[in-house]
Amino acid sequence: MGVETPFVIIFVFFSVVCHEIAHGFVALKLGDPTAYRMGRLTFNPISHIDPVGTILLPAFFLITKSPVILAWAKPVPVDPRNFRNPRKGMMLVALAGPLTNILIALLLTAVLHLAGSSLPDVLVHSLAMAALMNVVLTVFNLIPIPPLDGSRIVAYFLKGRTLRSYMRLERFGLFIVFGLLWIGAISSILYPALNFAIRHLDLFRFLPRYMFG
Repeated sequence: MGVETPFVIIFVFFSVVCHEIAHGFVALKLGDPTAYRMGRLTFNPISHIDPVGTILLPAFFLITKSPVILAWAKPVPVDPRNFRNPRKGMMLVALAGPLTNILIALLLTAVLHLAGSSLPDVLVHSLAMAALMNVVLTVFNLIPIPPLDGSRIVAYFLKGRTLRSYMRLERFGLFIVFGLLWIGAISSILYPALNFAIRHLDLFRFLPRYMFG
């Protein structure tokens, strides 16, 4: 990344905050006020900073000069016991985050197509890259490794011993994610998603040329 990096980091952090607020907001609508009572339904960045997901992981991607940035905010607390249907409630709460990132990507893309020609190049490039990072966040969070959102969706369709065995993976979840990142397995998922977004959202002309060699 070039001069756009600080702007992209700001956009990505805002996106992960929106992702977590969406979880808490849907939980509230379904009957669980835990996140609301703990003051987590706020855009105050301090309330959402996670040492690993908000600081260490993005720093790793910047140091390694990765073309993508992965990040997450401190997860909002959710108590499924407050839901009428706990399993369905957790699935809906989990879906809220990735759907929010999709909406942000579409919103940023709409801004570019409607007003991109009147914006400074650095802002155009930053918005386009931020749109792509939201696609990355969507796909990454839908990977079915506990505790990522995708695992909560998969868990809705599992029962009994299978469900219990699956959710026991959560204690090793971060190690599994970092292992898959290390061997490039997650990149093999993310890059096709990026290419799909660039083509179908028509973002190529808004991105800095250095991204394509």
